[in-house]
Amino acid sequence: MSQVLRDARRYEEEKEQFIRPDDRPAFHLSARVGWMNDPNGFSFYQGCYHMFYQYHPYDSHWGPMHWGHAVSKDMIHWNYLPAALAPDSPYDRDGCFSGSAITMPDGSQLLMYTGIIYEQDERGDTRQVQTQNIAVGDGTDYVKYQGNPVLTEDDLPEGGSPYAFRDPKIWREEDGTYKAVVANEHIGQGGRMVIFSSEDGFSWHFDSVMLENHYRIGCMWECPDYFELEGKQILIGSAQDMLPKGLEYHNGNGTFYMTGTYDSKSKQFIEEANYSLDYGIDFYAPQTILTPDGRRVMIGWMQNWDTCNLHVASTPWFGQMSLPRELSIKDGRLIQKPIREFDALRTNMVVHDDVRIFHDEISLEGVQGRLIDMEIELFPDPEVPLFQKFAVRFAKNDEYHTAVSFRPHEGILKIDRKFSGSRRAIIHQRRARINHDKGRLKLRIILDRFSVEVFVNDGEKVLSATIFTDQSAQGVTFHAQGSVILRVTKYDIEG
Repeated sequence: MSQVLRDARRYEEEKEQFIRPDDRPAFHLSARVGWMNDPNGFSFYQGCYHMFYQYHPYDSHWGPMHWGHAVSKDMIHWNYLPAALAPDSPYDRDGCFSGSAITMPDGSQLLMYTGIIYEQDERGDTRQVQTQNIAVGDGTDYVKYQGNPVLTEDDLPEGGSPYAFRDPKIWREEDGTYKAVVANEHIGQGGRMVIFSSEDGFSWHFDSVMLENHYRIGCMWECPDYFELEGKQILIGSAQDMLPKGLEYHNGNGTFYMTGTYDSKSKQFIEEANYSLDYGIDFYAPQTILTPDGRRVMIGWMQNWDTCNLHVASTPWFGQMSLPRELSIKDGRLIQKPIREFDALRTNMVVHDDVRIFHDEISLEGVQGRLIDMEIELFPDPEVPLFQKFAVRFAKNDEYHTAVSFRPHEGILKIDRKFSGSRRAIIHQRRARINHDKGRLKLRIILDRFSVEVFVNDGEKVLSATIFTDQSAQGVTFHAQGSVILRVTKYDIEG
């Protein structure tokens, strides 16, 4: 073990003692200390779920990337393990970037990740040279492969940039061989997904260009994930520097998924349709896993690159993951629902049925809190014209609140955190176009201490956002312009 990794492990063990459990999320995985971004190596190994993550233990802002590590039996309750990787080798001395994990036939766990070093290009500009590397371990300790890097600029197809070549997602084929899809910039064409192959998981070679962007969805693509679900091939990616396309994609960095098929002859992905993966403010770089019982589950980094530098350096941790979401397909689109294990945390059920609101804002007895799971069924009042607006406001007191609002005439659902205590001109609102039946709508709103996730119509769309409102803001109110009828079912969550 290198001294760099040993120092990181000692530091995180010492510093985590100063973070009270109540000062971090109750049921979302957060950084052990310091900074967290992309999920890495999401996998099932030796009877546990493993989540590695991009990690800078020494500061709550981005820095030289390590791999943090946590394990769980249910993907809800996580236990931290020592940092798994540190930037301590000639090919990754400036950072161990994102990657994935797989179990090898001999029972070891293989990590494939991007290493970076800073070098000057021909113009004298400092650039990140990115290569793909291997480490093998036992679930706690990992040894970097002596043959690293296993993929370099020399392995890229024509036009591939060595400065944007990252985030390998590895899997094993039925014949025992290995594949990895890696994000790469095709110079002058935007991002693309490139497939590499291996007989043993250690010696790799270029296979094919899976899909080109041509600046359709943002510029560079990152963090690919690729799997089959209910007979469809699904390709997931994260796009940088997007331009808005109606309400499907928003400005900045965001996630997308594509449905389609893989042509084994051309070795290309044949795209059928593409959609946003999350319509809220904070969701990026997701990874999926196939659970032992056959479910496809996804976790993303619940943050936005454009809003993640507002805290001071003394903040002991920054960055959290989304709830794990079970994926399925309905009418050609992904459905996302909180994993069923989460339901076991629900307690103290409160139900209010047939609640009528007429041009008013009301609260309901027993419906409040910052650790809650709230289901809302919204119905139009048949006695009067269709309402103009419905809103639910939560994490609320006299000064603060975050809101989700719905305007049926427009078919628009909006999440709005501008009153959540922020003093900066960051992204505060996002809108999504949703399906509804003459004003009928179902919402499931899951609130943790520092986040909200809104599942619309049983997972047809999801809107995620982080909030940092003081924990004393516990109120929940319901507002209508016009007349609406509600059924509200609220649970407390035991973290």
